[in-house]
Amino acid sequence: MAGFFSGSPKHEAPEPLEGPVVATVTGGTIVWFVLFLAQLPFYGWFEDRGRTWWVWTCLAGGGLGLIGIWYVRRRDAAIKRARAAEREQVSPSE
Repeated sequence: MAGFFSGSPKHEAPEPLEGPVVATVTGGTIVWFVLFLAQLPFYGWFEDRGRTWWVWTCLAGGGLGLIGIWYVRRRDAAIKRARAAEREQVSPSE
């Protein structure tokens, strides 16, 4: 058990997995906004029980999701530009 807690790992970390990040964040954002809209008709019920934070949490999730969509789209574009620049350096056009 002592080896488990002693220092840094003996191997390199694997490369991070890349997937459809933009689609995932967009889907999550849509879910948050749908949950917000679905709870709006029941706002009085939530208010009577002191649970209005549920409604506002969904709105905050949707708002933060919009920021997330902006971020991952820019990140995706930057990754594509970097890969294109790498390919340009490896095989320059004559």
